[in-house]
Amino acid sequence: HTFAVFLHMWTQFVSSLLMAFQALAANRARALLTMLGIIIGVAAVITMTAIGQGAQQVIASQINSMGSNMLQIDPGPMNFGGVSSGAGGSIRLSEKDAEALRESPYLTAIAPSVDTRAQVVANNANWQTRITGSTPEIMSIRNYAVSSGEMFTDIDSKMGRKVCLLGKTVADNLFGVVADPIGQSIRIKNIPFIVIGLLKAKGSNGFGQDQDDNILAPFSTVQRRLMGITWLEDIFVSTVSTDLTEVAIQDVTHILRIQHRLSGTGSDDFRVRSQVEMAQAAAQSTQTLTDLLRMAAVISLVVGGIGIMNIMLVSVTERTREIGIRKSIGAKKSNILTQFLTEAVTLSLVGGVFGVVLGYIASDFVSNQNGWSLIISPQAVSLSFAAATAVGVFFGWYPAMKAARLNPIEALRYE
Repeated sequence: HTFAVFLHMWTQFVSSLLMAFQALAANRARALLTMLGIIIGVAAVITMTAIGQGAQQVIASQINSMGSNMLQIDPGPMNFGGVSSGAGGSIRLSEKDAEALRESPYLTAIAPSVDTRAQVVANNANWQTRITGSTPEIMSIRNYAVSSGEMFTDIDSKMGRKVCLLGKTVADNLFGVVADPIGQSIRIKNIPFIVIGLLKAKGSNGFGQDQDDNILAPFSTVQRRLMGITWLEDIFVSTVSTDLTEVAIQDVTHILRIQHRLSGTGSDDFRVRSQVEMAQAAAQSTQTLTDLLRMAAVISLVVGGIGIMNIMLVSVTERTREIGIRKSIGAKKSNILTQFLTEAVTLSLVGGVFGVVLGYIASDFVSNQNGWSLIISPQAVSLSFAAATAVGVFFGWYPAMKAARLNPIEALRYE
C-alpha cells in the first residue's frame, strides 16, 4: 500500500513537471525574460561569495608575507594639558626599549625601526620613496630576502654607514629593468649612499601598499643622518610561535610599562599590534563589503520572484478555460495547485541553473583579472538553489492558489 501511494505521488509529480516544461516551452521568450532576475540574482550570489572568499585568501596571504609571527610596537598617545596627541604622538620608544625586550623568552628577534619619505636621485633619474632604517634582524621578522648583492651587517648599523638595499620598484625607476644598481651611488636628501643589494620582490600587501617601493638602510644612518631624531618610530619583533602571540603581547606590554615607569593605573604610551589583528581587521572589511553585495543579489532575487508571480498570474488568466476543463473531468484543487506551483518552481530552478553557470563564468573572469584563485564553495551553490526554490514557492503560491480556487463553471464560460 505504501509503495502504491508513493508511486501515485511520483506519477503526479512527473506529470506536473512535464506539463510545466510544456507550458514554458510554449512561451520560451517570455519564460527566459521572467527567469532573468533569478539568473542575475543567483549569479550575483555565487560571484560575490567567490570574490569575497578569494579576496580574504589573498589578503591573508599578503598580510602573512609581511612577516611571520610578527608584532609591531608603535608609539601611543601622549597628553599635553589634558589634550591627547592621538596614536603615534609619543616619542618615548627608544633603543633601550628594544634592548629590554630581548629579555622576553617569547621573542626570537627584535628590530628597532624608523621610516621617512624622501626624493632619491640616481644619475638623471629620481623617485620619491619610503626609506626604512633598521637592523639586519628585520629581514627574518618582515620576511625580506636579498635577490642579489648582500645585506648590511650589525657593524654597518652601529657605525652608521651609508649603504642601502633597494626594493624592486625603486631599482626599476632609478636604473631601469636592465642595469645593475649594485655598487652604484644614489643620493637621499643629498646624502650619498652606496647600493649594496637588491631586495626580493614581495608585491602589494593586504592594504594595497607596494612593499617593493622602499629602501632599506642601517638604522642609525637613517635615524640620525636623514631624520635627525633620537627616538624610534616602531619596534618589530617576532614571536616564538603563533600560538604564543597573546602571551608575547602581554610580556611585551609588561616589559615596556616597566621601562616607561608607568603606574598600575596609567595608560600605555605605546601600542602592540599583531598580524592576527591586522588580518582580522582586513577580513572584516572584506566580509562587510561582501555582505553588502550579497544584499544586492538578494534584492535581484526578490525582483525575479515578483516577475515570476506576475507572469504566473498572466498564465492563470490565459489558461482559465483549460483549468475549467481539467476540473470538469475530475482534477482536484491540489492537482491544479501542484501544476502551477511546479511551473513557478521550475522557472526558478532553471533560472538557478543558468545563474550558476553565469556565476562560474563571472567568478573565473574576476579571478583571472586579479590573479586570484577561484573559490566557489558548494555551500554557495546550495544556498543559491535553495534561495531560487524558496523564491519560486513563495511568489508562485498566490497564482497557484488563485488557479486552484477557480469555479469550474465560470472558468468554462471564460472567453
